[in-house]
Amino acid sequence: MITTNEIVPLPQVSDSKREIVRLNEVCKYYGQEDTLVKALDDVSFVINEGEYCAIMGASGSGKSTCMNIIGCLDSTTSGQYFLDEEDVSNMAERDLARVRNLKIGFVFQQYHLLPQLSALENVMLPMAYANIRPKEQKERATAALERVAMGHRLNNRPNQMSGGQQQRVAIARAIVNNPVMLLADEPTGALDSHTTAEVMELFGELNISGITVIMVTHEADVARNTQRIIWFRDGQIVHDRLSPSDLNHVL
Repeated sequence: MITTNEIVPLPQVSDSKREIVRLNEVCKYYGQEDTLVKALDDVSFVINEGEYCAIMGASGSGKSTCMNIIGCLDSTTSGQYFLDEEDVSNMAERDLARVRNLKIGFVFQQYHLLPQLSALENVMLPMAYANIRPKEQKERATAALERVAMGHRLNNRPNQMSGGQQQRVAIARAIVNNPVMLLADEPTGALDSHTTAEVMELFGELNISGITVIMVTHEADVARNTQRIIWFRDGQIVHDRLSPSDLNHVL
């Protein structure tokens, strides 16, 4: 059980920082009347530039629904969502697709690399929709792979790489367009403990370089690598500013 008197909230982040994510009274409902499900119920929080956050909660708590809204993969029933200080709550799907490609880097549990393409070609894919010249695409993809220590695997296909190496390529693909945030959904769920530690170290390095990182996870050991934890229960936020040490009181 969560006992609020045992938890010391993190200090509030300065308002002078640029807001990357702002949810204002966001609700997401499914069904009607007797079958109504409140996946998110009046959720509000802010994540500022440079933060490293984990979103946690039990299965069905609302964390995945929240991730889908933050990632512009789903819309709200009511409330507002501001991404990089732009209201995207009622954007047309075409505009949302542009926002997703340019402002959000996605990393998933399954790497979603195209098996017929090399690491370099997989990382170049997001730029194909951004009107970037082929030469620049190759240069930027190479730089992104070198940044995640995969510069020696440019021409390897996914079946020639380990799970950890494939996830590094997926992270390179996520950062190649210089997004305002990196959104990771259970990014270590398919990895062993040693490889998990390596990937989490990489996320930490990217955050130190200035990238805002938001990670959805059910693993306490993964969340302890972040700086701030947002905890969901029954579609609502129980705590929006837990420190990693607070997890001992929550779990």
